[in-house]
Amino acid sequence: MTPAPTLQGLLTALGEARDEVSARPAPGASDASSRATEWSVDGRTFATLDQAGTTVDLRLDPAVARAATRTPDTTPSKRGPEWVRFAPVLLDDPAIDRLEAWFAFAARHAAE
Repeated sequence: MTPAPTLQGLLTALGEARDEVSARPAPGASDASSRATEWSVDGRTFATLDQAGTTVDLRLDPAVARAATRTPDTTPSKRGPEWVRFAPVLLDDPAIDRLEAWFAFAARHAAE
């Protein structure tokens, strides 16, 4: 039986699939084993996973972010108008599809 996907696992795989993306512990993480992680391109952070591993903030474009907040489990982030907070209750195929699309968009946008 295959274990259920996690945000951490999916984001790690998405980051590793892109040469320009780097991951590191998020500033303020309580210790080296903390799950709080951020992904960036050329030092420009575009995704941050919280320490609990249940919520990811993604930096999109403001118009894309507004549209994204109309999808399930997604709200505006406190980080600003270009950020969304995604906290899926269930990582089903539609949630994974959104995460993959937003991560790719955010990485491309950070590289601009």
